[in-house]
Amino acid sequence: MEKKQLILVVDDTPANLQVVTEALSDAGLEVAIATSGERAIKQANLSCPDLILLDVMMPGMDGFETCQRLKSSPVTRDIPVIFMTALSDTTDQVKGFQVGAVDYITKPFQEAELIARVTTHLKLHSLNERLEQQVEARTAELKNNLQQLQESQIQLVQSEKMTMLGQLVAGIAHEINNPVSFIHGNLSHVQEYSDELLEFIELYQKHRDECPSELQSFAEEMDLDFIEEDLPKTIASMKIGTDRICEIVGSLRNFSRLDEARCKFVDIHEGIESTLLIFQHRLKATPESPEIMVIREYGDLPPVECYAGSLNQVFMNILANAIDAIEEDNENRTFPEIKQNPGEITIRTSMIDSESVQIAIADNGLGIPEEVQQRIFDPFFTTKPVGKGTGMGMSISHQIITEKHQGQLSYTSTLGEGTEFIIQIPIEQLSPEER
Repeated sequence: MEKKQLILVVDDTPANLQVVTEALSDAGLEVAIATSGERAIKQANLSCPDLILLDVMMPGMDGFETCQRLKSSPVTRDIPVIFMTALSDTTDQVKGFQVGAVDYITKPFQEAELIARVTTHLKLHSLNERLEQQVEARTAELKNNLQQLQESQIQLVQSEKMTMLGQLVAGIAHEINNPVSFIHGNLSHVQEYSDELLEFIELYQKHRDECPSELQSFAEEMDLDFIEEDLPKTIASMKIGTDRICEIVGSLRNFSRLDEARCKFVDIHEGIESTLLIFQHRLKATPESPEIMVIREYGDLPPVECYAGSLNQVFMNILANAIDAIEEDNENRTFPEIKQNPGEITIRTSMIDSESVQIAIADNGLGIPEEVQQRIFDPFFTTKPVGKGTGMGMSISHQIITEKHQGQLSYTSTLGEGTEFIIQIPIEQLSPEER
């Protein structure tokens, strides 16, 4: 059953109250009454009527002041007010509209006119409320759609940038790999040749007295003893160098999986190391500051089913923020002060249980201010200068971990001490049906 609409009638004359109350009741409306402005305000705040019929001429607080106070309150300001008065002067009517009334009924009035004006304004008020709700709902929907569109655009740009970076890194790795593989592969042959030559030299050294004087002179000029000692060391150092380059190429290839869309089992530590390699130029020592130390506390993790490229992107965002925080802290310290307490990034990996792993990345930078912590995962929120950040890094990281990997991304931060981000993801991803 539809609830009756409530009309508050305010008049200090009992006879008027009775007439108006009967007319409204006969029209199927519920009626509440008040005999003064003060009581009308209290009643309106308690019962929130759909419309108020307000007498102008009342002792104490008159209708104009009562209306002003009703309109100044957030609880009652939207309730339509119709003045009822014997005053027919235009000035009084204008004043009534100025203080917020929607209509003016002059006494004595016809019952049909009263009901018609009341029902009309009730309909108008109801329509206005519905319209405002629709506008609010539509505005909220448009705002949400706009935000989603902006997020999608930024994510698309970020994804495209990361894909291009992955392709660039993959291209560099490929170009380096070809000549390095050639050198690395031939070093084993060089090693064999040098071993044979060294055997020959050793044999020569045994019989050098029997050799022609010209050959002996040439051997002395060459310093065969030094060559015999130094050649194996040279080849060994070349092999160490090419081994290291091969490792770097492998890391670059691992990182270049950014554009992979397939979910598969990978070594989490390989992803972390390949990402650290990308930041090597920012971690090493400079004339202005010592090296940023990376402390690895890796646990024994099984292969984890994940989107390797997306996960590397999360590592990249968190590590970039950690380095930024340490560099910002270093700006306010001298070189000796930094050396005494250098920047550190600690990476810990561990098993949470038989089904999940945890990756924690902590820095000893400036920490995050309290007011910023509440918005750290908000899209487009950034504390960096214009041009240095989109404000989407942590928002996208949160989405990658929580939505793409059904995991959790949280953090703890203490101002002046540092920040730790904690990633928790399952070892095996659930299928869409299982989710």
